[in-house]
Order: sequence, then structure tokens, then C-alpha cells
Amino acid sequence: MSNTRHVPVMLQRCLDLLAPALERPGEPSNPGAAPETPVVVDCTLGLGGHSEALLTRFPTARLIGLDRDKEALRLSGERLAPFGDRATLVHAVYDELPEVLDRLGIRRVQGVLFDLGVSSMQLDEADRGFAYAQDAPLDMRMDQTTGISAAEVLNTYPPGELVRILRMYGEEKQARRIVSAVVRERDKEPFSHSARLVELIRDALPQAAKRTGGNPAKRTFQALRIEVNGELSVLERAIPAAVGRLAVGGRIAVLAYQSLEDRLVKQVFAAGAANTAPAGLPVVPEEYQPRLKLLTRGAELPTEEEVAENRRAAPARLRGAQRIREDAS
Repeated sequence: MSNTRHVPVMLQRCLDLLAPALERPGEPSNPGAAPETPVVVDCTLGLGGHSEALLTRFPTARLIGLDRDKEALRLSGERLAPFGDRATLVHAVYDELPEVLDRLGIRRVQGVLFDLGVSSMQLDEADRGFAYAQDAPLDMRMDQTTGISAAEVLNTYPPGELVRILRMYGEEKQARRIVSAVVRERDKEPFSHSARLVELIRDALPQAAKRTGGNPAKRTFQALRIEVNGELSVLERAIPAAVGRLAVGGRIAVLAYQSLEDRLVKQVFAAGAANTAPAGLPVVPEEYQPRLKLLTRGAELPTEEEVAENRRAAPARLRGAQRIREDAS
């Protein structure tokens, strides 16, 4: 499989956001020591497009790349092989970032990048079951060596739990109608492939609901994918953990593709950038000062040109922040 089809989303803007932290040496681990090689973590390695660009643009930087998908690690490993030991690739979920850095003996990093979209490879490989446009086994696990599949979720979860997942993770207004149809059909024969689910959703929705928002199965597939991979709970742990390992002056950039993820990132960044002092203090003590500075005004969107070139960039929302002081001890 070729990597040429993989177009990294908002690549130039991500590089520009991280540049001030990666164009200079990192802070030393020990007081009085010489400055260290800047370290950047690509928490969602995928096919390695962002990582390749980071290593190319910042020739003194070291990259740590994480991915839960072993096939993605294999392919990105081939792509990043020319960079030798500047790239360290690790099979891990991105909320495991602190443990990975501890194992590597890295205390602080200068840059962190998250690209929270499903990778091109996962969407394009039919047998992974992520895409609703082609028939495939209902798997959707980003790491196919562990966890339950989307088919198991559909076939075994109680109806009330399925409704909750579709509403919360897919923002699906017709969740109850869809789940009623799923429960009725799974009693006849368990679900195994995506085409049957897509057809069921089309049949279950009222005409008005089919006329808006693209493929009517999109929200259900998104909800199942988030549930199968525990994406929001992982992200809830991962963003604060990544901020916590940034050196002062270090920067983080996060690409989100749906409102639930973006809202979570926004909340973590806003909390870090807030003054937490009680009201009425004439001078704000150090421990109440903001730890982060926001680098983007709201969420930045891809340009029209980029969306024309890469349709998968269309829903992207980019936020960036800089660490400006240590946590209060």
C-alpha cells in the first residue's frame, strides 16, 4: 500500500504553531547542564505524514511517535526510516504518553501534536469497517489486537445503552428509532457487516432526516467508533497529561474533527489559561497564575484550498497552546 495518498491535515499551520518551541534547544533535565535536543511527540502517528514533516523542518528535533494501530506503526516506520534514531515509534494509546516518556527517560518535551481523525489507512482499508460507503466487517478497533468490535457493541449492548451512545457520541437525534430497528433485527440475526447496518439506518429514518448532513449512517458509525476505542475517555486523560509534560515554552497543537473532541480540548486549554485566584485579590500570587497561553483565537479552520485538495480536512478544528509557567509545587 502506498503512502502517497495520505495528505496530512493543516500541515503547514501545525508546523508553524510548533516552530517557536522546536527551533531552539530544549530545557536541560539537570540544572546547569547544556541545552538538550528538542523533543516533539506525535501522539497520533498514523501514516507518519505530520511526523515526516516535523523531522524535516526541525533537523535538530527528536520525535516520539505513538499509535495503537500496529499496521500504522509498520507503515510509518518505513516512511520515517531515513531519519534513523531521531524517530522513536511506540505501540501505545495516546493517554499512555507519561508512561512512554518515563520509559524513555524523558522528563519534559518541547512539542506535542494530536491529529484526532481516523487515519486514511483505517478509512481506506475495507476490512477495518470504519467506512459506511463500502461493505465490511463491523470491527472499527484501531488496535485490532484488543477490545470489542462494533458488531459486539451492536449485538450485546442493552437498548438504553445503545441510545445513550448514539446520542452522546454521534449527536444522533433519531437514536431511539435507529436502536429499535437494531434490536429488532439483531434478534433475527446478529450484525456482522456494515452494509446491513447502513441499510437499516436508511430505512429507519424519516425522510426529512435523510435530506440533511450527508450519509444518514455517518453519526451512528462515529458513535460506534468512539465507543469501541474509548476515544473520549482516552482524550480526557491524554490532553491534560500532554500539557503536564510540556516544558515551559513548549507548545501543543490539537486537530479535532467533531464537536465533542473539540469541546474537550477547548475546556482543558481554557482551564490552563485561566487565572484561578479567588476574586478580589489585589495581587495574583504565582500559584494562581495561568499555566498556558492560547495560540489560536477559538478553533482555526482549514482553508478552502486545502478542503478542495483534501476533503477529509473539511471538519478539522485546530487549537494550540503554549506552556508559560510550571505548576505550583
